[in-house]
Amino acid sequence: MVLTLVIGDMHIPMRAHMLPPQFRAMFVPGKIHYVISTGNLCTKEVVDYLRQIANEVHIVKGDFDEQLQYPEVKVVSIGQFKIGICHGHQVVPWGDHESLSILQRQLDVDILVTGHTHKFEAFEHNGKFFVNPGSATGAYSGYTMDVVPSFVLMDIEGNRLTTYFYRLLGEDVKVEKIEFNKP
Repeated sequence: MVLTLVIGDMHIPMRAHMLPPQFRAMFVPGKIHYVISTGNLCTKEVVDYLRQIANEVHIVKGDFDEQLQYPEVKVVSIGQFKIGICHGHQVVPWGDHESLSILQRQLDVDILVTGHTHKFEAFEHNGKFFVNPGSATGAYSGYTMDVVPSFVLMDIEGNRLTTYFYRLLGEDVKVEKIEFNKP
């Protein structure tokens, strides 16, 4: 069992002051093996916080990460999965399934992680898995007015991926599970 936190679009301090305390309480150092961030962390302090959660942190540059030097896209291997990471502002139209599928094929990955829309989405297409963790802080977005704070925890075991999607609804954290098996 390999736990990977997938998080992004925090926009701290520009659009949000901090992560919701309900989420912070869940991010226990030593329990999570990897962090994947879709960017728009905006400050070094947020990056340092993520590095306290897991030893291995993979970050791509968002369109508001002007002072942070990260790649536009990155490919990492975790277990049997090859994972592509991209903020998503480069994918036009934003969040479009066919455009995301083109990027997935270009990167030749099993899982494509993107952000930018601030809205959680996960779907399977042509034997590949796509996930957008949404905005962990619920920061506003020009894409949608209905932003709910969210993040994803991926459990990778062999060729099986279990994705747990966490949302903050009012004061309560709700979780849903999605399964994906690599062909």
